[in-house]
Amino acid sequence: MSELTADLSGEWRFDPAHTRIGFSTRHAMVTKVRGAFNEFDGVIHADVENPSNSSVKLAIKVASIDTRSEQRDGHLRTNDFFDAPNYPEITFVSTHIDQVEERNFIVNGDLTIRGMTKQLSIPIEFVGVERDPGGQLRAGFEGTRRINRQDFGVKWNTAMDSGGVLVSDRILLEFEVSAVKVENNASDGR
Repeated sequence: MSELTADLSGEWRFDPAHTRIGFSTRHAMVTKVRGAFNEFDGVIHADVENPSNSSVKLAIKVASIDTRSEQRDGHLRTNDFFDAPNYPEITFVSTHIDQVEERNFIVNGDLTIRGMTKQLSIPIEFVGVERDPGGQLRAGFEGTRRINRQDFGVKWNTAMDSGGVLVSDRILLEFEVSAVKVENNASDGR
């Protein structure tokens, strides 16, 4: 089922086992490094009939960063980058959602990294909705948005001999979300 119908209105929770909140950036100006955050909590309040009444909240545990390199992950948690001890969460709270096409939305909101909040607009595509084999109603959303890490106080870098830098300031945020609808079902105790 891929239609947006009124019965899809309500609360949806991100399923961490099937959701990727990731990023990619250039390393040494010649390759991409990809990573993700493995611990987060996200909720969507959907109003299908009036999307501007919908909202999204996301809280990411900075310490859960995973780039498949323990040494790099440890460095990313330090004050050089995210300063996880002092800023343990990255948050996004929507302020307004615009439907631009039947399956495409712009989610506007406040992104906070290292205690610095900036407004951000994220294009999101509604991929579809299906009931999974476990009986849960599941919706998929995907989107990307490029940001400048310096805007959030993430400034560490090292100059390269060629004149470039070790880590690009441009970061591509990647959202691949599987959200499960909160349904009142006597059999599961909710």
